This record gives sequence, structure tokens and C-alpha cells, in this order.
Amino acid sequence: MTYAKPLPSIDRWNKPFWDAARQGELQLQTCEDCGHWWFPPAPVCPSCLSTRVTWKRASGRGKIWSRCRFHHIYDKAFADEAPYNVCMIELEEGPLFISNVVGAAWEDIGIGDAVEACFEKATEEVTLVRFKLAEK
Repeated sequence: MTYAKPLPSIDRWNKPFWDAARQGELQLQTCEDCGHWWFPPAPVCPSCLSTRVTWKRASGRGKIWSRCRFHHIYDKAFADEAPYNVCMIELEEGPLFISNVVGAAWEDIGIGDAVEACFEKATEEVTLVRFKLAEK
């Protein structure tokens, strides 16, 4: 079955992120000077403006910082999923990451709930990072 939803554009700044996701790994940029972690990718550290940027494997764990539920269909490709959740996840390393929490009913998704990354292969080039509720 062909993935029919919009896909991210892969460029030189985010390619390491998507390459890692294809391998089932969450990688984020970090600063070699101040140790800051961030997302989305950028050519310089947003904390100290250093260009000494590297990619590191993140834990994939975090907690739900914010959540919303979309009922309106902004793109017809998502019609079969409405209503669907969009959550802001605060990763253990610090960055906020916007994604979906999968495999859980809306009523079971709460602010502060622990989550962990999971991966959904969309195409040969793109594997999407989603989150699932962590085991309690």
C-alpha cells in the first residue's frame, strides 16, 4: 500500500535525523561546546551559536507537555484518521518534539504521561517518529 499523506522534505540539515529514524533510532543535534540538545535541526547551536554541531542518539523517552485533538480535516489525506491527536513531547534531553501518540485512546493520553518513541515506515526514504505511552 502506498503512503498517501504529505511527507517531509529531506535536506542536508535534517538528513541525519531521517537516516537514523529509518534505522529505528531517534537522533538529535547537540553542541560540542555547551552540550545543548535541540530540534529541529539547524546549522548552529541555538543556545551559544557554536558551529561545532554533532548528532547523538537520544533516549526516545519523554513526557506529554501539551496535546490537542484535530476534528477538522485540513488535508483530505488525513480524513480517515480524524479525529486525531497531535502532542508536544518534552524529550528527556530537553527539546520539544511535535508528533502523534499512537495506540492509545484520546481519553488515555494526559499531560505529563510518559511516552517513548516508536517508528512508522512511510516510504523507503521516510520513517516517521511517533510516540506511544510508556509501560507503567
